[in-house]
Amino acid sequence: MSTTSRASRGLAVAAGLAAAVTGLALLPTTPASAASTGLVISEAYGGGGNSGATYTHDFIELYNPTSAAISVDGMSVQYRSSGSAAAATGVTTLSGSVPAGGHYLVQEAQGSGGSTPLPTPNATGTIAMSGTAFTVWLASGTTALNPAADGSTTRPGIVDLVGVNSNTFETAKTAGTGNATSVSRTAADSDDNATDFTVGAPNPENGDTVPPAGEPTEATIAEIQGTGDTSPLAGRDVVTEGVVTAAYPTGGFNGFYLQSGGSGGSGGDGADATPGASDAVYVFGSAATAQVAVGDSVRVEGTVTEFNGLTEIGSPTVTALASPLPAVAPHTGSVPAAADREAHEGELWTPTDDVTVTNTYSTNQYAEIGLAAGDHPLIQPTDVADAQDHAAIAAVEADNADRGVVLDDGSSINFLPSGGGGNQDIPLPWLSKANPIRVGAAVHFTGPVVLDWRNSTWKLQPTHQVTDSGADVATFENTRTENAAPGDLGGDLRLATFNVLNYFNTTGVAYDAAHPGACTYYDDRDGNHVTDRDCGATGPRGAAEDDDLQRQRAKIVAAINELGASIVSLEEIENSVALGEPDRDDALASLVDALNAAAGAGTWAFVPSPAPEDLPPVAEQDVIRTAFIYRPATVTPVGGSEVLTGAPAFSNAREPLAQAFKAAGAPDRDAFAVVVNHFKSKGSGTPNPDGQGNANADRVAQAEALWPFAERFAADRGTDEVFLTGDFNSYTQEDPLQVLYAHGYTNLASTTSPGEATYSFGGLSGSLDHVLANDAAAAMVTGVDVWQINAEESVAFEYSRHNYNATDFYEPNQFRASDHDPEVVGLDLPETGPVPSTVDAEDVTVVFSKEAPRIPVTVTAGGLTPIGTVTLLDGARELTSGQLSGGSAVLELPKKSLKRGTYTFTVSYAGDSGVAPGADQVTVRVTNPAGH
Repeated sequence: MSTTSRASRGLAVAAGLAAAVTGLALLPTTPASAASTGLVISEAYGGGGNSGATYTHDFIELYNPTSAAISVDGMSVQYRSSGSAAAATGVTTLSGSVPAGGHYLVQEAQGSGGSTPLPTPNATGTIAMSGTAFTVWLASGTTALNPAADGSTTRPGIVDLVGVNSNTFETAKTAGTGNATSVSRTAADSDDNATDFTVGAPNPENGDTVPPAGEPTEATIAEIQGTGDTSPLAGRDVVTEGVVTAAYPTGGFNGFYLQSGGSGGSGGDGADATPGASDAVYVFGSAATAQVAVGDSVRVEGTVTEFNGLTEIGSPTVTALASPLPAVAPHTGSVPAAADREAHEGELWTPTDDVTVTNTYSTNQYAEIGLAAGDHPLIQPTDVADAQDHAAIAAVEADNADRGVVLDDGSSINFLPSGGGGNQDIPLPWLSKANPIRVGAAVHFTGPVVLDWRNSTWKLQPTHQVTDSGADVATFENTRTENAAPGDLGGDLRLATFNVLNYFNTTGVAYDAAHPGACTYYDDRDGNHVTDRDCGATGPRGAAEDDDLQRQRAKIVAAINELGASIVSLEEIENSVALGEPDRDDALASLVDALNAAAGAGTWAFVPSPAPEDLPPVAEQDVIRTAFIYRPATVTPVGGSEVLTGAPAFSNAREPLAQAFKAAGAPDRDAFAVVVNHFKSKGSGTPNPDGQGNANADRVAQAEALWPFAERFAADRGTDEVFLTGDFNSYTQEDPLQVLYAHGYTNLASTTSPGEATYSFGGLSGSLDHVLANDAAAAMVTGVDVWQINAEESVAFEYSRHNYNATDFYEPNQFRASDHDPEVVGLDLPETGPVPSTVDAEDVTVVFSKEAPRIPVTVTAGGLTPIGTVTLLDGARELTSGQLSGGSAVLELPKKSLKRGTYTFTVSYAGDSGVAPGADQVTVRVTNPAGH
């Protein structure tokens, strides 16, 4: 969103909301009809006067981001506790006005501690605010409002709202505070409390923050910018001259960039004429912007302000210069490192060094594309450095900070249905089916961009709003072509693991019909349900309606059938019994049916669940589970599957599921064990100070319970080879995986393209999904590939975003079938010669002339069922033969073909393709009839 966004648009009520799945981001809610004045809440502090506090009072601070004063007469700030669903319990009436670019301080209750009074407040109330969690809002009137009395996200009269670790918030709540911390706005109002605010030391400001304007000061742009983070002329009226380098009359920015004539480029001697100070500044004002075009030389008079860190000239008047100034030359080379960016704020650049896409998550919402200087994306620190090696982690973080920047579209449009105002009917720029813009793709800049500070992020703005592919700004390598199929891995067969993104064949609407009112949904731009938002702890989490399920299934089927794997471990598939269905494997069977419909009958089968008595109680099972599917033509399960039970460590996660497999036709002794896992997610639980996400201690305990279970299972199946697969919710160097490394397991990294990752979060690439092998299993591995079809893709291509924009991005292919990439491993299985056979021929006694000699024969061969022919021989002479059926046959001689006496014959088995020949001696006695 633009730093010039002036309205509050979204309230979300989070009571009872549970998101227990990994990597599934909650979508923004429907926008509120807020009474927009331009004012926003800029800081809120509830620790005043508490133990450990510096300030003596609680406070709520407002900010006016516009270029004109705003009256607050008849308005109020309101408060309630974090868990309340009632109307406001505290209301403070406001009066006066908030100056342009200035603050308004509302002092609230005083505690018994603290030593520093607040700056002179603009209004005073008596609300005793919580020091850790609360909700505050700015109201257009003074009547106590209830923003969540009926769960509605629309509440007239609310201008702006902030939920501090609360049940009511805009899009997402902020973190909790303490007695020494407040939440303060660090980004323009994007209607997302979690991203707009940060927790830090309180810094109250009142209406005296912006000094009154005096006589305009003639100043160069570099003098206006200064060498610090804020302008030395902030609050002053200034006059300056420059060349218009970028203009945004449409799209919501309502401003233009002005840069000193002749600046930029490398200069005649390669030196910066104004070191430490930028030669460009942002000019905010829609009327002024309508007067200029890129390339114009103009004189600007206005007031210098700081809007969330961006130096602006507000309330501008623009006059065209009679003689043009020297042209501005874009800088070339790499995007400047983090420490050097302030000195180039607003300047024109054309990056010529390597740049790579690193983030596509918000591309379909704000048309933003995260970039990384260099030839690879930004890296999740704990994926490449031990989480306990803080120096190494800090080095990766510093590298990410230096390389990361965001390419924007020159607008503040929210293209999602939650953006309101019909924005979802505007075709999304940049992205298309032919131009998918994937993480890892190389970027080539075809035109200049501006280094811009917006939403607490350094961005590259095009010189105009992008409304099409943006090819005149940048083009992107299409890396889909090199990921059409997994790489060449060698070996006899492939083992894969795949998180299938909450595949439920129970739709939310069907569940709702049986449990009225159970579900809420995410809707498309026509109001149709697409995905389940919340169906309760025991409800589905996937597709909302049948057509959505068909779209989801089509992509998963395409991906699995293209894997080329003989065994696939699955995560995030419906646990049907936990939804109240009698068959635990119902959803799994439906997926296999769909796979076989596409690939041919009998191509795929699934491993049945253990018997109910061998599973945890249903009440302890999650609604998602792990599973195995396999190709019967190439592999055969050995024994049944087994789930780890009775392990307290898995009370908040999916218990490991183990199965042994062998190549089809191989003996049981050649089996290997696979254990699929889905550890506790990082989204809830106790935070970890080492940057490993929430609930890290839980995942460590789960790893400690996993390895002995795997060893015991393998021993029971008579194998030494063990693979651990799945979504461990642990990056490669984090503590849970370190436990498994310490017990002899190796993480199988990509051999086709080293450094490949299975997941992308916050613009950082790393692997949460892994295949690990003990030494014996690792010796079987011939190659490894992370098939990058999902994490690199924009969420716009996911089934869950169908009809979210005027452009239809959905295709029934493998790309963005999930949010996790599958990992595929090639395996070289033991060379298996013919299995030795054992021939067992039963001695018989018959009566001459009354009975025909019939000799039962059984042939066994380990776990195989021999086929072929058995022959009865008298020396070298063949007496008779028969065909084995189920490993057995009966050899019969004609009646009276043997005279009275005792005979010793040989029963010979000829063998088959997998079983060696064998033989046995049999005795046949022929006796006289009774009385002879």
